[in-house]
Amino acid sequence: MSADRSKIQWNGWGAAGFKNPLAAREEVWTWLATQLGMPSLLATPARPLDEIALTDSRLIPADIEKFTALLGADRVREDKYERAFHALGRSYHDLLRLRAGDLSLAPDAVLYPRGADEVLAVLAYASEAGIAVVPYGGGTSVVGGVSASKGSLRAVVTLDLSGMDRVVDIDTVSLTATAEAGIYGPVLEKALAAKGLTLGHYPQSFEFSTLGGWIAHRGAGQQSRRYGRPQDWLVGAKLATPCGLLATEGFPASAAGPRLADLAIGSEGVFGVVTEATFRLKPVPAAKDYRGYLFRDFATGIAAIRQATQEGLSVAMLRLSDAEEMRFYRAFGAVGRRLDLMSRLTGAYLEARGFTDNAAMLIAGFEGGEIEVRQSRKRFAAIAKRLGAISAGGGPGKRWYEGRFHGPYLRDPLMDRGVGVDTLETATSWSKLDGLYVAVRAALEKSIGETAPRPGARGIVMCHVSHSYPDGASLYFTYIFPRALDGEIAQWRAIKTAASDAIAANGGTISHHHGVGEDHLPWIAKEKGDLGIAVLRAIKQTLDPEGILNPGKLIPPTTQP
Repeated sequence: MSADRSKIQWNGWGAAGFKNPLAAREEVWTWLATQLGMPSLLATPARPLDEIALTDSRLIPADIEKFTALLGADRVREDKYERAFHALGRSYHDLLRLRAGDLSLAPDAVLYPRGADEVLAVLAYASEAGIAVVPYGGGTSVVGGVSASKGSLRAVVTLDLSGMDRVVDIDTVSLTATAEAGIYGPVLEKALAAKGLTLGHYPQSFEFSTLGGWIAHRGAGQQSRRYGRPQDWLVGAKLATPCGLLATEGFPASAAGPRLADLAIGSEGVFGVVTEATFRLKPVPAAKDYRGYLFRDFATGIAAIRQATQEGLSVAMLRLSDAEEMRFYRAFGAVGRRLDLMSRLTGAYLEARGFTDNAAMLIAGFEGGEIEVRQSRKRFAAIAKRLGAISAGGGPGKRWYEGRFHGPYLRDPLMDRGVGVDTLETATSWSKLDGLYVAVRAALEKSIGETAPRPGARGIVMCHVSHSYPDGASLYFTYIFPRALDGEIAQWRAIKTAASDAIAANGGTISHHHGVGEDHLPWIAKEKGDLGIAVLRAIKQTLDPEGILNPGKLIPPTTQP
């Protein structure tokens, strides 16, 4: 298997036993307390697993005997660590519960299939026996997408696909590859690179997420402007369902009715289990160039992204941080360090040029052939210059690229100090983007203030544009706040609800790339409409008539009379 669960933290991010050096830097916590309007930050360590009680399995001996006969005893896990590891995903909400020792959603067993036939056999038995099945790739969902909920069924098992990690074929003529769904990002890219090829799908969770998860949750890699999202690179997929294997078309294009592969993209394990996928590739780029551009404000940076996108400029990424995100990370990185002469001179120069506290930093990434990269860089530099931006050189781009997977590692030390940190993302058309940005920011700031543990406490709300299209772009918010330790779940829910309501009221989608899961379920019906939800329910009924697959996700329950 490409992943040994015992070597990964069950209630945090990264390798088991990993100690973030940030935890020991007291000057950081003193500074952060001041930023949050708190006198100090309290130690709030997670409960160790050996102090947490786990409910008894609801499976009967006949179930274990059947699963063992199908998979073998070594691939039917009932031990405490496996059940705890697979109880929830890795959202802030999930971590609050895991760290507090709430394992009420721990699955009754964890199953490790090694192929589509074994998945089909498990689903057939589970459907007959009334057992919920939660498909699990890397478990990095941040919207409650892999919570081991049994719904109205009598028991629940998690189907961990990490044992299905083979690269089946690499077609260097057609520039496609086929791989099993449980393969982790680094393993897949290593195999492709050996042939001079890449999928180019690099989400922030890349180190711990899987091909099947990217497809099932309609994810987005950081360089999606060049390499696309699953709807762009997925050629075909195999979807195991309780009613059999749905093998979708694998043509480069077809007019023979709706594209069935789209049933896998964004399905979140509700329609079936993605077991294998065929996807388009690109040659490993000969050149990469990531550099920073400083704009006088967020709106001007957005205008630059829109112009570049609508002109069809070849870029891998255009990522624009608003003033608060830029300010926070610069200040965070400078804690405990003396401001040298060059930094002071740079600050004076920028102020003289009119770059005040409203300045926004854009990281532009270019990948491809040497000539393509050089020409695209020059074209974007011209757009930026016309809008009054100045080049910050390659330093900001290099720092971003080297740390592009580091964000999730900051959550554990923050949560160890009574600090909450969460994210949400959305997308809308260019004409609505500014209004959506203002509304969501205001909703977050207001709800954080209302739920803060003491008067005067406040949050830090940051945002960046991470993905863009000819007709619009996404907004990605990160917010840090002092936790209300006597009501953390209620605080999270109030903040989440306020922001999500603002998104829905101001023309945004409830999710650009995180998915629906459980957390966004209250808003999905408004976005899809009654008829749209009815269509999803009809597909679910056809492929999973007993409703065993990932209960409580994506599709809202029917209204009770």
